[in-house]
Amino acid sequence: MSPGSRILAIVPAFNEERAISRVIAEIQAVRPPVDVLVVDDGSSDRTREHALASGCAVVSLPFNLGIGGAVQTGFRYAVVHDYDVAVQVDGDGQHVASEISVLLDVMHGRQADVVIGSRFMERKGYKASFARKLGIFVFVTVNSLLLRKRITDNTSGFRAYNRKAIRFLSENYPQDYPEPESVIILGKNGFSIEETAVHMREREHGQSSIGAVRSVYYMVKVLLAIFVDVFKEPNHR
Repeated sequence: MSPGSRILAIVPAFNEERAISRVIAEIQAVRPPVDVLVVDDGSSDRTREHALASGCAVVSLPFNLGIGGAVQTGFRYAVVHDYDVAVQVDGDGQHVASEISVLLDVMHGRQADVVIGSRFMERKGYKASFARKLGIFVFVTVNSLLLRKRITDNTSGFRAYNRKAIRFLSENYPQDYPEPESVIILGKNGFSIEETAVHMREREHGQSSIGAVRSVYYMVKVLLAIFVDVFKEPNHR
């Protein structure tokens, strides 16, 4: 990145009191320095208190909006506070903060608007369930057809966004399960998207909100949303 760029890590967190302090500490150790914003998505545990104790900025939502609303809150914060780059990092500890630099290097080297950290470009130890693998295959196929570009990890929440993408998504970020849908929205509106291989950890605490049965529902729901987006007029950037 260019010298002096202001970088914000947006950390959406819902009931992540067991992981959030470590997540913040890992991001705070990254160089060049990255500011941290935890968006406490209506947690009922001590996520907010642990985040505040770590010395980062915290926005507490009055109730659980879901990942889309939490991340969009982060984008709006980034716009108000004039950040050049935002990096989305999950609050459960699966993303490796030291690899933020990998995303930023690709963004700078390829002049990309958005960079997605992929678990599947290379074999780096991440194991996916059969249901997740099926969903990944479907999204890769659909997005390849619609965007003429192969994205291997459409559901990854480890992403970097430049200033243009931040401003656009602060107004146009999809709700519910937004990662695959946002790839289509960004591509349709002319943003350049790149991927790079990253390492991710297995979840240590808590439980994924998408189980085997919900994976099918998730896949159908997102596909319907994607096809609706295809027929929408592009938004003005």
